[in-house]
Amino acid sequence: MPVSETLNPVQLHLLDMFRFCKSDLELLELKDVLAAYYAQKVQEEADRLWDDGTLDADAIERIGKEHWRTPYKAL
Repeated sequence: MPVSETLNPVQLHLLDMFRFCKSDLELLELKDVLAAYYAQKVQEEADRLWDDGTLDADAIERIGKEHWRTPYKAL
C-alpha cells in the first residue's frame, strides 16, 4: 500500500484529539469511543443489508463457515 505524504482532514483532527490525552487511561477511553462509533456503523450497515434482503440467515450461516485465513508458505 502506498504511503501518503499528507494527512487528510480526519487524520489531522484525530491527531489533534489525541494531543489532549494526558494519561494511558484517557487514551484507552478515546480508543473505546472510536471503536464504539465504528461498531455502530457496522451494525447500521448490517441492519440495512438485512432490511433490503441482501443479508439473511442463510448468508450469515455461509459466512460463518468461510475460511478466510491467509495461507502461509512453508519456510
